[in-house]
Amino acid sequence: MAAVQLLFPLLVSCVTANARPPRQLPACQVVQMDVFCSNLNLRSAPLDLPHSVQMLDFSRNQVQNLSQETLAYRTGFHHLNLHSNKIHFIQPGLFKDMTDLKVLDLSRNHLNVFAHSKTNIGPLTAVESLDLSSNGLYTGMSDFFLADSPALANLSLSSNSITRIAQDTFSGSLSLERISLHNNVILEIEDGAFDSLNHLTELDLSKNSITCITDFNLCNLKVLNLSKNSMEFFQSVRSTDAYRLQLLDLSENKMHYFPLLPRNNVLQHLDVSRNRLQSLNVTGSPDRSTTVYLYHLRFLDMSYNQLKVIPESFFYCMASLEVLNVSNNCISSFVVSNEGLLQTVKIINLSFNSLQTLMFGENSMPSLEELHLQGNDLTVLDHQIFQRLPNIRHLYLQENDLEICGADKNHKNPPECVFFSSIPSLQFLYLSENNLQTLPSNAFANTPLELLDLSLNPGLDMHKDSLSGLETSLVHLLLRENNISRLNTDLSSLKSLKHIDLSTNQLTTLPTWNKESSIESLNLQNNNLVTLESSTMLALEHSLKTLYMGSNPLSCCSNIGFLQMVQNSALVIPDIEAVTCILEDYSEPVNIGKLTEEMCQRPSTQNYIIAVVLTVLCVLIALGVAIKCCQARKPKPIRSFSA
Repeated sequence: MAAVQLLFPLLVSCVTANARPPRQLPACQVVQMDVFCSNLNLRSAPLDLPHSVQMLDFSRNQVQNLSQETLAYRTGFHHLNLHSNKIHFIQPGLFKDMTDLKVLDLSRNHLNVFAHSKTNIGPLTAVESLDLSSNGLYTGMSDFFLADSPALANLSLSSNSITRIAQDTFSGSLSLERISLHNNVILEIEDGAFDSLNHLTELDLSKNSITCITDFNLCNLKVLNLSKNSMEFFQSVRSTDAYRLQLLDLSENKMHYFPLLPRNNVLQHLDVSRNRLQSLNVTGSPDRSTTVYLYHLRFLDMSYNQLKVIPESFFYCMASLEVLNVSNNCISSFVVSNEGLLQTVKIINLSFNSLQTLMFGENSMPSLEELHLQGNDLTVLDHQIFQRLPNIRHLYLQENDLEICGADKNHKNPPECVFFSSIPSLQFLYLSENNLQTLPSNAFANTPLELLDLSLNPGLDMHKDSLSGLETSLVHLLLRENNISRLNTDLSSLKSLKHIDLSTNQLTTLPTWNKESSIESLNLQNNNLVTLESSTMLALEHSLKTLYMGSNPLSCCSNIGFLQMVQNSALVIPDIEAVTCILEDYSEPVNIGKLTEEMCQRPSTQNYIIAVVLTVLCVLIALGVAIKCCQARKPKPIRSFSA
């Protein structure tokens, strides 16, 4: 009986252990008919998947063999995501019964191992989007996945090791509309490789090793990306056929001449930046030029090349151009004298060239809004050149060597100055690093500037009325690194001014503002400010939101009002860790955030006077007592009377 009593608990524990369900896999998330099992370290899908599941995200797991068992014997998927596993085997015919499968993502696996078996993946009956990127596939391997994909429209083979596109590579996928072959090592494309793809509209061949395209003939293609190759030539077949190409990216190649494009084209976006263009001639011979027909072109980027000149004739057949970027070339002259040219252009970027001549004819470029001329060392311009641009809003003139004309009739202007007054559309003007010595009165009269950058002009002498006319328009004023010790210009008259940068100057006093000031952001870093005038700080208190004050030799006890503003208002000081002040009793500067009023307390004048008076009284009393004591010790005289 005792033995039975001892065995009973053991039997119960064994039965309980056998009755426990097997260890459950980490739970997937189910949202209606979508199941998310990403990044759970799984080798197969849980058997309790809903029968009606349409989307299964099984990415970032440990699947090696993809089979019916791996997918819990489900076949009703619409979207199957298996990227970033370790798949190196796929059960042949696995997808045959998945007649609703539209999207299949097999990227970032080891499908190159499967391809070695030279077995087709089987029919992908309804698949419209297939991602095979980052699988170590090389030439010919993609055929085993594409051989029977009649509905396939989107295909990604990017980041593999494909070196050649064969003529029959896509023969089993004739419905393809978009193909990405980005980041392979393609050297060769056989003739006719894409000719049978009548629905193909987008082709990405970027970041490969293609050296030339000499017979481009894909009339239905709309987007072609050939950037980051080793292209030396791009030439279309000479034909009158209508081409549908709208975007062509040839950037970061080795082209010396402008691409030869189909005459009958609708190209809107052309990028040939970062090549070796020395001429806009489309032929190798300097004596033979071919007209470039780009009537529909809206965006043209030729930046970072070796162009020295752009003839006006180049723009004759560009009636729709809106953006022209020719920055970072060697252009010395840019002239637009013909009234009919560049009527629709809105942005021109000529920055960082070698411009010496810049001319615009009357009524030319009526739509131009933004002109980039920075980094050209321009010294001489026509006085009224910018007044000829009726819609100019942004003007970038940094890193040049210009002089500014004054609008004051009594002011004698230098012969080579430029007028910035009376430009009714101009709102943003950048004139930093121009070696400006003077800013005459009324320099911007009748020009409604919102932003004016005059920074990095050491020694700039501003007339007291230099900003006259900007009272109601100017919002941003930048005057940093000008070596200014005192501002002559009255900034308090600028009623709309909200942001001002006076950093890295030699200021010893603040500009004067009144309570009508609208300043919200003020940068006073790296100046020589010791005391911030209380009246000015009080005037700014109601509007100021952000203040930069680092690297100034502030006096702690002379700025109690500022200290109270820092501690008791909503003012934000982003560089407060660098804002320090000098306290007499401390050898090291004190951070303004750690300063207290008690550290600056001194005996009041009244107490000092009382103490002095008391001290004097004590001294006088002591002297009186001492005198009386001395007199008491003297012998009394003997009085005598005579009869």
